[in-house]
Parts: sequence; C-alpha cells; structure tokens
Amino acid sequence: MKTKLLIVICILATTVIFGASIKKRNYYLKAQSGYIPKDGFVPDKITAIRIAIAVWLPIYGDAIYKEKPFDAVLKNGIWIVEGSLPKGFLGGVAVIKIQKKDGKVLSVFHGK
Repeated sequence: MKTKLLIVICILATTVIFGASIKKRNYYLKAQSGYIPKDGFVPDKITAIRIAIAVWLPIYGDAIYKEKPFDAVLKNGIWIVEGSLPKGFLGGVAVIKIQKKDGKVLSVFHGK
C-alpha cells in the first residue's frame, strides 16, 4: 500500500513539475517574440534621422553635422536618410537605409 501511494505521489509531483516547466517555456517563447509597434520601430522621419545620426557618428565623426539639414523619405517600408550639401558645393553626402518595421540598418554609404 505504501509503495502504491509513493508511486502516485511521484507521478503527481512529476506532472506538476513538468507542467510548470512547459508553462515557463511558453512564457519565454512569448517574451522572445516581444512587442512590435503597429507603426514599426521607426514610425516617422524624426526617428529615422536620429537613428541615422547615431549610426553615422562612429563612422564619420562630428563632421557629419556639416551635412545638415538631414532629410528622410519613406519608400516601400525603407527610410532613406541623406545629408545635404551647402549650395554651390560639389560632392556626396552620407546615406543610410533603415527598415521601418524593425529598425534594421540595410546599408550605409557616402557619395563622392
């Protein structure tokens, strides 16, 4: 009788522990997918420009500010952010392409 009772207790304990670990695993799976804003992580022009500056600064240094004002255009879910040159100047500007939905930087380059 004691053996049967011990077996039943072990089965119940295993079921409770196993069930809790499944719930915990499902929680972590949901947490990994995370929150995604309905307008994406880069919802507007200002955010795209701020991300561009944050990426450009380590590459080009403070010289990037000579290309102000910056402009951003959204095309097919991709923000294209560019610097500008003063009137009469020849040369290229910094350009970055940023995915609107997740903020992924697709490319960074500087024209000549």
